[in-house]
Amino acid sequence: MGTPHARPPLAERVEELLARGGPLPIVEAGDPALRRVTEPYEGQLAPALLARFVEALRLTMHAAPGVGLAAPQVGVELRIAVIEDPAPVPEEVRAARGRVPQPFRVLVDPAYEPVGGERAAFFEGCLSVPGWQAVVARPAQVRLRAADEHGHAVDEVFSGWPARIVQHETDHLDGTLYLDRAEPRSLSSSRAMAELWTQPTPGAAAAALGFELPGPAA
Repeated sequence: MGTPHARPPLAERVEELLARGGPLPIVEAGDPALRRVTEPYEGQLAPALLARFVEALRLTMHAAPGVGLAAPQVGVELRIAVIEDPAPVPEEVRAARGRVPQPFRVLVDPAYEPVGGERAAFFEGCLSVPGWQAVVARPAQVRLRAADEHGHAVDEVFSGWPARIVQHETDHLDGTLYLDRAEPRSLSSSRAMAELWTQPTPGAAAAALGFELPGPAA
């Protein structure tokens, strides 16, 4: 009887991935890589390889384009994600969603917890679920604990759209997709979004599609 085929060590697989050059391929919903809980980062990648991997995540995020990317989205089960948002949106959208620019950041072993009871609901999409968006109600403010790529501790409170990005990317590291938290009746194609739901808030979509939005914080 043959022995089960063992996967190559993670560092070897990352090297092979990076050897392709250019933006990395993004795996899509249905790929088991998106449903596995990732490994805490414990030096599995040498510093130089980690730096190359982080740069590849950044390149891939920009090329997509997106405002965040988690390692499992490129098939690597490490608890690492990157975020960056230039927030090129109209002022009314910025005000409604609390979307403000975020510099490029690396999140290593991130975890978040809600701050206060307020929840905000907006349409959300994902590079691993192309062509669709849905409304997700999330805590409006969260406290993030993580490390950066140099091992420096991060302990910061995020509000508005940056809080949503942090939650979305950290969820990826736990095998959770935004669809798991979404209002099913809100699911909309890219075409429907462009034609019907470009408003700063999803109030019109909620009324037309028949779902409820969270009320004011108690």
